[in-house]
Amino acid sequence: MLILNERWNVQDSNSQCKIVKTFLRGAMSQSSSISNEKARILAEALPYIQRFHGKTIVIKYGGNAMTEEKLKHSFAQDVVLLKLVGMNPVIVHGGGPQVDDMLKRVGKKREFIEGMRVTDTETMDVVEMVLGGLVNKDIVNLINQNGGHAVGLTGKDGSFIRAKKLQIQDREKAEEWIDIGQVGEIESIDPSLITLLDTRNFIPVIAPIGVGENGESYNINADLVAGKLAEILSSEKLIFLSNIPGVQDKSGNLLTGLTVKKVDELFLNGTISGGMQPKIEAIVEAVKNEVKSCHIIDGRVEHALLLEVLTDTGVGTLITEK
Repeated sequence: MLILNERWNVQDSNSQCKIVKTFLRGAMSQSSSISNEKARILAEALPYIQRFHGKTIVIKYGGNAMTEEKLKHSFAQDVVLLKLVGMNPVIVHGGGPQVDDMLKRVGKKREFIEGMRVTDTETMDVVEMVLGGLVNKDIVNLINQNGGHAVGLTGKDGSFIRAKKLQIQDREKAEEWIDIGQVGEIESIDPSLITLLDTRNFIPVIAPIGVGENGESYNINADLVAGKLAEILSSEKLIFLSNIPGVQDKSGNLLTGLTVKKVDELFLNGTISGGMQPKIEAIVEAVKNEVKSCHIIDGRVEHALLLEVLTDTGVGTLITEK
């Protein structure tokens, strides 16, 4: 059996016993072949548990995995299990569809320029309410219901994500800039709050909202927050849950392993574009700054996170520097 950190209290130990007992009851009720397959999978996970014990894994949580009940629960279970076996998962979440729904309910039209949400003061209020409140607390509650100890944050807590106004250059008039409101770019991230939560056995769940020098709020792309946070925390892995199997070539074939050089080629020939671009840009920056590996995986697959971290085959696309 795994030796778990002494910080787990009696209640946590009881919860772990219940998890083990539930698994054993299920295994004994299955046929021999199914039980053997379960045992093989557990044995396969052991070297990965040993290798990543004590390591930080930053996970960008979004897409169908955030909206379908079955996938939401499997994600929460995966995160709790990774924490139980000694890893330090850090969650950064999006929530664009939920923000759109709330804007529609309050009678406000959504607007995008160059793929960025135009965020005036009223829209920023909605973003803070939805991402920092409703969505964040839903994820926290789900993880806690599955036996974890999650804590919800925005970058304004402890001012740990400092941001400034993002400037977008007009494509038609290069000398002019487009004002898209309270959309921010990251100036700095103070990792001390996240590190403290990790060492106290909590799972940080972070909404991508930063704070400016005068206390103003900024809406930041969640992919960029995840990438920069992975750099600052010297993460072992950066994982993006997406609504596609991973990076695909122009024929729709999955590219399972890529280097930064190959990614540059895919940008140049137009294979990577649209909504995938911010993710890949964040990943390239991360692997150039000592994040050991980055992954884009299919969040529509149940327990995709465990399959990626704890099995030989993994799922999705792996991107490394070389």
